[in-house]
Amino acid sequence: MAKATQLLLTIIFITIIISLFTNQAAAQSAGPCKPDSCHPTRGPTIRFPFRLARQPVRCGYPGFTLRCNARNQTILTLPRAGDFIVQHIDYQSSAIYVGDPGFCLPGRALNFSVSGSPYDATFLNRFGILNCSGRLEDSAGAGGYYIVLPCVSTENSTVVVVADDFPADMAPPSCRRAGNVTVPPWTFSEFYWRPIGPEEVFELRWSRPACGRCETQGGRCGFKEDSGFAVGCTRPSGLPRGAKYAVIIGGGVPGLLCLIGLICYGCRRMKLARQQRRIDSELAVPTFDRQLVFRANMGLDVSTIESYPKTVLGQSRRLPNPVDNMCSICLSDYQSQETLKSIPECNHYFHANCIDEWLKLNGTCPLCRNSPDAPSSTPTPTSSLPALDNQ
Repeated sequence: MAKATQLLLTIIFITIIISLFTNQAAAQSAGPCKPDSCHPTRGPTIRFPFRLARQPVRCGYPGFTLRCNARNQTILTLPRAGDFIVQHIDYQSSAIYVGDPGFCLPGRALNFSVSGSPYDATFLNRFGILNCSGRLEDSAGAGGYYIVLPCVSTENSTVVVVADDFPADMAPPSCRRAGNVTVPPWTFSEFYWRPIGPEEVFELRWSRPACGRCETQGGRCGFKEDSGFAVGCTRPSGLPRGAKYAVIIGGGVPGLLCLIGLICYGCRRMKLARQQRRIDSELAVPTFDRQLVFRANMGLDVSTIESYPKTVLGQSRRLPNPVDNMCSICLSDYQSQETLKSIPECNHYFHANCIDEWLKLNGTCPLCRNSPDAPSSTPTPTSSLPALDNQ
């Protein structure tokens, strides 16, 4: 017994040492390129191809560097358009959604460009800008529409946006065309382009690196090697070698301890069983009733079936449970003036004829599979109950 205790203590000590090394190896395998965020609870999760400026350069693809500002907001800087707040990143669709820190995205649209950035200009849309004297309201007239941009308008002038092909003769007399803007997809209404408030965003897309398919299949993009820009996809099952060793050791050692414990427990139980057999060897072993009633296979007797309450369905066909609108045996909807029968134990309803035939062959409810309790004596069949709702 002393040797067994010593062996068990040795195994526990080895397990603790291995666990410490395993945790350290797992922390090192995660590395500095694990997903990060500027805010612990809000803001997008940053991972490849993006990286935060505080992470190593190899954590992200060139041109996809983001940073955190003093308010813990994620900031994207476009070389020709300035800073934007990152609201969301869709890694599967290769799209990033950005807003204006000053809550005036229309003003940013007047001088917007994706030049010098890794984002595509394929999805850009072209609109016209009108400068109007005085105050104007949104208008939807025959042949054209123009939308007021409040955050870039003043008390004496109004800036409106129109479609690129907006007819010149449809513009208000006080307006002149100031130029055109090319912007990413914004928010569209049924007929025309219109920002919806301070939370509107631009949608920017990228095509390289092509990680959308990998992300859709549940993988994670990253550099294949320590140098170069070749990108590969790591599947969820593709664990690093260190992580595999950690799983094997972390799961094998506790498993071995459990096996030793089970063996000791089994030996103890066998010893107690042998002692019990010696004690009971001179005692008479009482017999027990082996008769089993397989009502689920044999069905119920006719008197029990006839004892279940009946209901004549009213014109509204309303039952206590609104879901019970169809007989689950014949799969037909209940009709008015039909006779239904319910099982008292679970209160499920069926056509009377259907449930009678069912219970003769099966002793369980067709819906919940509960076995109704058979009465101790033959009950008197109940008479048909009135309709629940005769409205």
